[in-house]
Amino acid sequence: MQPIRHAVAAVLVLATLGAAHAQGYPNRAVRFIIPQSPGSATDTVARLIGTRLAERFGQPVVHENRTGAGGVIGAELMVKSAPDGYTILIISATHTVNPSLRKSLPYDSINDFAPVTMATAQPYVMLAHPSLPVKGVKELIALARARPGQINFASSGAGTLGHLGFEQLKTTAKVNMVHVPYKSIGAAMADIVGGHITLLYSTVVSGMPQVNAGRLRALAVSSPKRAQVAPNVPTVAESGFPGYEVTGWYGVVAPAKTPPEIINRLNSEITAILRLPAVTERLAGDGSEAVANTPEQFGAHIRAEIAKWGQVVKAAGITAD
Repeated sequence: MQPIRHAVAAVLVLATLGAAHAQGYPNRAVRFIIPQSPGSATDTVARLIGTRLAERFGQPVVHENRTGAGGVIGAELMVKSAPDGYTILIISATHTVNPSLRKSLPYDSINDFAPVTMATAQPYVMLAHPSLPVKGVKELIALARARPGQINFASSGAGTLGHLGFEQLKTTAKVNMVHVPYKSIGAAMADIVGGHITLLYSTVVSGMPQVNAGRLRALAVSSPKRAQVAPNVPTVAESGFPGYEVTGWYGVVAPAKTPPEIINRLNSEITAILRLPAVTERLAGDGSEAVANTPEQFGAHIRAEIAKWGQVVKAAGITAD
């Protein structure tokens, strides 16, 4: 019985130390790594959270932009940081695509990260040039079957959600459409408005003004439910492809082995921030919705997305540019 008593005592001591550490947290600045450039959508969401987190903590939150390799450089920096809650990272859906898109990563995309919360979700809208004689996804698929390999779709690069969303649709509907990669979504948007390409996934905020001006047609949104800013546009799922979903998102993670008490404190503060009316209104203006879920829910989402995009990337034979 003696070894058992010692083991129980050790667990109690560790739990007490962890709780004590969490009670004193934070007592210095927190580093918030942003793996994209200043002014990017990732940067905007991180600073929206980080500025208010500093107010609630009573400690500085230092935003540090570390760009490159599709977010890998920033993620690697966080993974190598001490698991003490003083270094956190904002990730996007790209984090769940990278494991299948890249030949190797300097970390384990699941086991080296401690999920804190999924912060936001952002639907995409499928845009078509008016010259394409379709008004919905069903008509698009029928036309694609009648004209295999003759319909093209653009994206801001191989492996982006805008690319993978069409690849998922191609696989599901068993049609052949041609991918045209661009270096930026702005260039792709200019070319679809100009009629040089026929299809494009865009954020709702960027795409709907073109639709409302009559320059483009909205066929569907990619989220499970209709977008608040485009309630009259049906989802792909309700257009004959149940279960279809392509949603952009941002979330906060910490290094693996960060004490659960600190993860819970970060979750409590960040989810409270995301529920503030001023924050939800700002996110809505960018076409996003606050999610603010639990670490467990966010972790399950990450695992599901890695598995899902792995299948799409493999089926389409996609590799990183």
